[in-house]
Amino acid sequence: MKKRNWILDFYDTPMSSRKYTYFISDLHLGATYLDHPHDYEKRVVEWLKSIKDDAKELYMLGDILDYWFEYKTVVPRGYVRFFGALASLADAGVKIYWFIGNHDIWLFDYLRDEIGVTVIDGYLVKEVEGKKFFLSHGDGVGKLKPSFRLMRSIFRNRTCQKLYSAIHPRWTIPFALRWSCSSRNFSAEIPVVKDPDEESLVRFAREYAAVHSDIDYFVFGHRHVLLDYNISNHCHVIILGDWIHHFSFARFNGESMEIYRYVQEFNKIVHI
Repeated sequence: MKKRNWILDFYDTPMSSRKYTYFISDLHLGATYLDHPHDYEKRVVEWLKSIKDDAKELYMLGDILDYWFEYKTVVPRGYVRFFGALASLADAGVKIYWFIGNHDIWLFDYLRDEIGVTVIDGYLVKEVEGKKFFLSHGDGVGKLKPSFRLMRSIFRNRTCQKLYSAIHPRWTIPFALRWSCSSRNFSAEIPVVKDPDEESLVRFAREYAAVHSDIDYFVFGHRHVLLDYNISNHCHVIILGDWIHHFSFARFNGESMEIYRYVQEFNKIVHI
């Protein structure tokens, strides 16, 4: 099976029409392990500004925020520039989809009503420019560990959510951010896929494609690795990386998908 896996450094070029669909995941905005969180948020905002004139749709495939819980009458502190950039895109006519991840799991109706974001809990199968996409954060597909499956069911339980919301945010937010920080070793080397055929999301895609042969692209986040891998002559599995190590995203032009890295300082293309 032919393997295709690369990163391209992205730089702005003049665009006269909206012709691209963008995919991004695992920004983890607000994470306590970020050295300069405001600079980090500004970099994300600059990228959002850079796609404003040529984007038709933006798919954010989960863990966009490191932690988020929507209260009925209170908005959690932070993310003002980021939410403003999303609102600017939405006002310009860009359709925005936000997939719930395992960190920003408690998205309800605030961003939907205030910005116009479509919130997706689970996966979405959708045709884009004549190609069939399977889109998911990636944490809820394939074979899950029993402990993780139990945790997901508790987090999504309405009764548990109501009980959690009754606790004052001065306790819940620091606790959640500490838990997030301890769940992954972000000081380690850049994560890579050693064997794509052993990757759990690739195995899931193969099994799903065996029954649904019309899928052209499986697009996932969650794993923090970059991958563009052919599982058949026409079907690709794409894992979007993250904005902790890679500053990566994918762009679909109506015919093909490519993975890019947003680098403001350089104007070059790097293949791997």
